[in-house]
Amino acid sequence: MNPKVVDRFLDRAKKWKPEMTLLREICLDCGLTEEFKWMHPCYTFQGKNVVLIHGFKEYCALLFHKGVLLKDTHNILIQQTENVQAARQLRFTSLQEIIDLKPTIKAYIFEAIEVEKAGLEVTLKKTSEFNMPDELKEALDNNPDLKAAFHSLTPGRQRGYLLYFSQAKQSATRANRVEKYIPKILQGKGLNDQ
Repeated sequence: MNPKVVDRFLDRAKKWKPEMTLLREICLDCGLTEEFKWMHPCYTFQGKNVVLIHGFKEYCALLFHKGVLLKDTHNILIQQTENVQAARQLRFTSLQEIIDLKPTIKAYIFEAIEVEKAGLEVTLKKTSEFNMPDELKEALDNNPDLKAAFHSLTPGRQRGYLLYFSQAKQSATRANRVEKYIPKILQGKGLNDQ
């Protein structure tokens, strides 16, 4: 446990401080170990990530790392974006909301702990199952070096490019994105690598 780091995180919070403080208390009441990962309070069970507390502009959230495996009997878990495969969020916009849902939040945390005890894993979509935009396919077909470099990237780096290129609505934008990132792909770097 490293409560001082989490204390500092909460002290510096400009928004959602009371809400995140209560979420922290709930997580600790459930017997989870407090850590600090990805610059946020993270709560683990026997070294396995269970939940993460984070704040956004419009809400604060308790992110369940394997939320997709929870039953969600109250239908309150939210998939952050369409590309998030495993994690699900409980979102809050007020302290009272957390107070009212405290028993439910604890029930979800205890279910998430049971998921870890059972050793359940999320079956993630394979990189080959992601859509490859025509603009990238054409660039790979026209440049054997680029094709070899792309396919030698780690699956995570490949997915990053596939998702980023696919997000553009217009073909011209997708083509421009592909063209811009060809040098990085040829260097074996991911979308956000320096």
